[in-house]
Amino acid sequence: MLLALFFLAGQSVAATYPLPIAAEHIIGELQTVPANRDETLFDVAMRHDLGYEEIIAANPGIDPWLPQQGAWITLPTQFILPAAPRRGIVINLPEMRLYYYPTPNPAEQAMVITYPISIGSEGRNLPIGISKIGEKRVKPSWRVPESIRAEHAKEGDPLPAVIPPGPDNPLGQYYMRLDTSSYLIHGTNRPFSIGMRVSHGCIRLYPDNIESLFPLVPTGTQVNIINQPFKAGWQKDALYVEAHAPLSEDKFAPSSSHTTEMVSAIINSSQVLLDEMSWEMTRLVADQRQGIPTKILPMAAGASPLLTTASEQPKLIPGDAWWLQAGAFRSIENARLGAKKLGPLPPELKTNLVSNGQLCRVLVGPFARRRETLNFSEKIRRKNDTPSFLLHGSGLGNYHFCQAEI
Repeated sequence: MLLALFFLAGQSVAATYPLPIAAEHIIGELQTVPANRDETLFDVAMRHDLGYEEIIAANPGIDPWLPQQGAWITLPTQFILPAAPRRGIVINLPEMRLYYYPTPNPAEQAMVITYPISIGSEGRNLPIGISKIGEKRVKPSWRVPESIRAEHAKEGDPLPAVIPPGPDNPLGQYYMRLDTSSYLIHGTNRPFSIGMRVSHGCIRLYPDNIESLFPLVPTGTQVNIINQPFKAGWQKDALYVEAHAPLSEDKFAPSSSHTTEMVSAIINSSQVLLDEMSWEMTRLVADQRQGIPTKILPMAAGASPLLTTASEQPKLIPGDAWWLQAGAFRSIENARLGAKKLGPLPPELKTNLVSNGQLCRVLVGPFARRRETLNFSEKIRRKNDTPSFLLHGSGLGNYHFCQAEI
């Protein structure tokens, strides 16, 4: 069985994608494959370079050990890039996935490579924050920490002080150490564990994945460890959200649907406030946590009345002033309601509804200075619980009025 698992793991291919522009965040495409006789979801995951938990989450209702012959299995091979600088290695713990952004040569297309990983069991994860790659080693020996030796001895499975290179070495054929710590990014002699919380804190990759990643990563490469179970991002004019099960040590109320955390991800990553028509889809994604990017704006192509009305209105004249965006909506009617929530404004300010495409945005201004804009943003947040975002007039040259000065 182990030989079969190694063979299947060797067939996986790292997912490499062109890096989208900074304003976009989606890579890959969802796929489906029919279940084969005598094939488990473990087998499908390894064959398609996916982790165990992510393929289980993407296929609720399918028996992971005995999928029905001919059943269609969803491959979660589309991803929203984490909300982190696109530099070096980014490891998103709840997603159990590593993203690597190699530095391109001037004439090359920038790329991103992503791999499924195993992470530490509860209480044994890498610390959140930024470190870098220190030592790199091929065919390493494993000097077993005393705590692990004591743990195995207690379970009747004593370990030697040093395990030499070879098939019995849990580090596999390669490792990369983080700074001068004991934490490693390494291979494994148990490829069926990828996509689970089973390590003592290190990051495990499929053997062929660490083999391909190892020569690409120079020492000194930044490693950013993050905790983002809820992600949001754009592809062209569509907003997507993606949810994963939070880490078990992240304490939430038992009845929490995590909608608040999802909405925070949308606001932080996309600077868009949802109208009521998108709330239900957002709640559903947050509750199901299938790890699949799901479109929430626009709900259907061509559904927005702004496509016909915005282009007929005059353009907003760019200037040196500052504005606050206090909402983004798929209809002018909903944008008007969002603007009314702000209440009375000082006489020197006005509210305009503008759009550069699918969404009608509520802009409050103009403000002469950035500091004044920030102060007013905090004022309306406290008064109406309405978050807002700063926009400089120089970036508004492509915006048309949906409705001026309401």
